Amino acid sequence: MTAELHGDAIVATVRIQAPPHVVFPYFTDPALIVQWIGEQADLDPRPGGRFFLDFGTIAADGAYRVVEPPHRVVFSWGIPGSDTLPPGGSTVEVVLTADGADTVVVLTHRDLPEKHLDDHRAGWEEQLGRLAAAGDRRQGAPPA
Repeated sequence: MTAELHGDAIVATVRIQAPPHVVFPYFTDPALIVQWIGEQADLDPRPGGRFFLDFGTIAADGAYRVVEPPHRVVFSWGIPGSDTLPPGGSTVEVVLTADGADTVVVLTHRDLPEKHLDDHRAGWEEQLGRLAAAGDRRQGAPPA
């Protein structure tokens, strides 16, 4: 699992021992997304539909822009009450590519203000590690 800074974007990559059709719902199903990120979710996975994650002490608020099962999802992302990263102020694109029986997930978070880059890079790295563990468990792979 890697998460690197590329200008005002974070590019994070992880391999999951499950095919894309198993991994994709972890970005669109409220019951699955909270297994790896957030505590509660309000998701309406269609273009223009709500994307909201509650982390307990902070939230992420935005809208789905593109939903192309099982290979691509794009949603806006921001923090309610933030002047520097308001709801919908940045964009997250997730591309899932089959690699044999596995899926390579590439998450790109764009348009982040500089002051949010390091925290979000560390956050995506941690959370995508949790996604890999959740996807591997669902597919029946032994824990890493």
